[in-house]
Amino acid sequence: MLSTLFVTDNELLLAEPSVNCISFLEYLNEYPKAKGPKVRIINLCDSGRYLSNGYYCSLLAEARAHPVLPSVRVINSLRESGTSLLLNSIPVAKKVWPAAQPHALLLCMGVCQQAIHQKLANWLYQQFPAPLLLIEFQHINGEQRLTVSRVSIDQLDDSQRQFCIEQLKLFASKAWRTKADKKRYRWELAILTNPDEKVPPSNKSAISRFIRAAEKHGIRAVEIGPDDLTTLPQYDALFIRETTAIDHHTYRFANEAEKAGLVVIDDPSSILRCCNKVYLHDAFTYRNVPSLRTFILADNSASSLDKVEHSLGYPMVLKIPESAFSKGVFKVSDRAELEAAATSLLADSALFIAQEYLYTEFDWRIGVLNGRAIYACRYYMAKNHWQIYNHSSKRNFSGGFDALPTFEVPSGVLQAALKAAATVGNGLYGIDIKEVDGRAYVLEVNDNPSLEHGVEDAYLGEELYMQVMAEFLRRLEIRGLS
Repeated sequence: MLSTLFVTDNELLLAEPSVNCISFLEYLNEYPKAKGPKVRIINLCDSGRYLSNGYYCSLLAEARAHPVLPSVRVINSLRESGTSLLLNSIPVAKKVWPAAQPHALLLCMGVCQQAIHQKLANWLYQQFPAPLLLIEFQHINGEQRLTVSRVSIDQLDDSQRQFCIEQLKLFASKAWRTKADKKRYRWELAILTNPDEKVPPSNKSAISRFIRAAEKHGIRAVEIGPDDLTTLPQYDALFIRETTAIDHHTYRFANEAEKAGLVVIDDPSSILRCCNKVYLHDAFTYRNVPSLRTFILADNSASSLDKVEHSLGYPMVLKIPESAFSKGVFKVSDRAELEAAATSLLADSALFIAQEYLYTEFDWRIGVLNGRAIYACRYYMAKNHWQIYNHSSKRNFSGGFDALPTFEVPSGVLQAALKAAATVGNGLYGIDIKEVDGRAYVLEVNDNPSLEHGVEDAYLGEELYMQVMAEFLRRLEIRGLS
């Protein structure tokens, strides 16, 4: 675990006994200490000038392999006039700013003084991870914009400075491990969850079982949330248990964790490949993975629609390349529906997928970890619906399921699952497959697959969680030897 060290050129902070501060010169001359504890650096020095103390503090920290906030890249992006963002380009910014009077927000370690704006603060802190940020709201040429800029302790008034001191104390406390923890656990695992997610890949009961299984393998597992990106360097591994997407904090977590040398499931490459059905179906074609007839379209011209209409017939299925839980998927039954769905999909994506429709009472889901099948389920279609999930029905949102041992899965289905997983990587995947007349057709490979207590573990029970944590342990041990 990493201890937190605050580096500052502010005399008032240096004299503050409740915050573990050192001067820039002390950090320059006395670190790294040969036998000292591992540290992460929170750079509170003024970094407004190029080649200032603040700039060199982060530069030295990166050279010394000390995780640091802000990074040199962030300092460079915020220097001078800061970064301006269109308000309507920020996903969480809708209706958070009054249109009337411009005003500013102060963020310290991602925490905003005004709680009403905390969601916006979280998003901005993920984009610009710096200890102190000033957010200003402006009207420029008829556009509503946010300007994100650095701010130093010297520029704050007494109440703002006190707010920051409290936040720094809280932030430092998150990074400390007790002596008992050091003795008991060799490894630290962060499990990323999101309490606001409506359909998470693992329910609370499953998360608690992962934590218990980790402990049995000598791993201390801790839940973290979307706002904890900057805490990643204190862990040895990251397990993502939130639905992933590319333009999303889950991908940033995976990317930052991998760059920091953590063991990551699922890794950013797996997320990138699984989240985009264009990649998957192209990979299936080149590697001879059995799958449904599929076309990738870049337009909705008459000739393109004629081609898929002639080749696939009706009904057919149209999909947006990036989607989860059956969202962004349409079944079309005639030319009018085809044209309408294609137009809708192209409004959000440069490409879309047209695929033959094949009805089955259930889809196979084969869970594969590091190239080995570890569980199997049959997911039945939602009542009176052609998909497993029916997003328009609250009462019959999903169908039933069966969990069974992998040795009872038809060999063709199992082989297809393993072959499909190999096109993506060696992570944890859920492969969806239809089976008709003894033939298997791979639908997609899901990174971060559902692992819920009472569903996927219905056959294996606690052993499912033990197998996942055993793989983390295996990878951690390999990393420890390198």
